[in-house]
Amino acid sequence: MERTLVLAKPDAVQRGLIGEIIGRFERKGLKVVGLKLVSVSRELAETHYAVHAGKPFYPGLVEFITSGPVAALALEGPDAIAVVRRMVGRTMPGEADPGTIRGDLGVSGLRNLIHASDAPDTAAAELDLWFGPEALVDYGRAIDAWIVADEPPRP
Repeated sequence: MERTLVLAKPDAVQRGLIGEIIGRFERKGLKVVGLKLVSVSRELAETHYAVHAGKPFYPGLVEFITSGPVAALALEGPDAIAVVRRMVGRTMPGEADPGTIRGDLGVSGLRNLIHASDAPDTAAAELDLWFGPEALVDYGRAIDAWIVADEPPRP
């Protein structure tokens, strides 16, 4: 099982899309193992986007993510990082495929609704940054056997 971070950015929160976004991931079969609404501090934003420090778009990233509440989700499932990235779509909403979150709901560049971890090491670091080591919940679901098993469940 793999875990990944998803952030519903301030535009998603302000547009009332948190439920739609979570629902898409749950319908896919991913499990929510962490969820919280966060007023993002400048320090958290700068740490989260540190890899982009010094790039021309960095100040805009920090300014936008701190402009309103963010819904932070920790998701779990087989190949969760790749699955989530495909569901999110390309960074620029105008270039994102229909059927993706950004393709269906996004409008423009920085207002691209969502952040998703891009690799296992990034996901681990981001989950630790946004949730800490003790905040994620381990639990089973009756439907997991229907989602992750190699063979169908037996009646």
